[in-house]
Amino acid sequence: MTAEETLAQLAQEIMVCTKCALHQERKKAVPGEGPATAEIMFIGEGPGFHENEQGRPFVGAAGKFLDQLLEQAGVTRAEVWIGNVVKCRPPGNRDPLPDEISMCCDTYLENQIKVINPSIIVTLGRFSMGKFVPGAKISAIHGQMRKVGDRFVIPMFHPAAALHQAALKPAILADFAKLPELLKEARAAQGKSAVEKKMEETPKQNDEPKQLSMF
Repeated sequence: MTAEETLAQLAQEIMVCTKCALHQERKKAVPGEGPATAEIMFIGEGPGFHENEQGRPFVGAAGKFLDQLLEQAGVTRAEVWIGNVVKCRPPGNRDPLPDEISMCCDTYLENQIKVINPSIIVTLGRFSMGKFVPGAKISAIHGQMRKVGDRFVIPMFHPAAALHQAALKPAILADFAKLPELLKEARAAQGKSAVEKKMEETPKQNDEPKQLSMF
């Protein structure tokens, strides 16, 4: 299967998943969205009210602010992949529980990361940060890129934090302003250019014809 087909299959599994209690009150699961070859992957915490209604990530007030932050960083939403550590809305927008995060990440998010293979993962909020940098305090490491396994991770405050705590907004704006330069650093460290990243999963068109198979 192609990367797009694999992501679509994962999305279908997520839509009908019953592996944890979060499915009991959901209207629509939120698998995540974006290109299969995205250089940057944004991972939030969990769907909210509007996301649960529409089945898309970051479509409420925090999503509108995220769109502004992306524009400031010179990135369009169509260029990045956006999702959450849990795919169904926690009741009353409560924090996702450790077993819910573990179940969703191990079953779905890890596979999505493997398929997309982003240069940078930007975590939005302390729960998504904890997936990659356990035990850290987001107030101490936000905006700082670090190598985690085979890729780079940048913990950032969740956009909703600025809506509830105006004092955090300057830090969030500053962190996103650094994103273009951090992406260049990640590309250089991984020995790839933006063009190479986009071509990684593009089949060559000038190969000699070979026997065709059904799949």
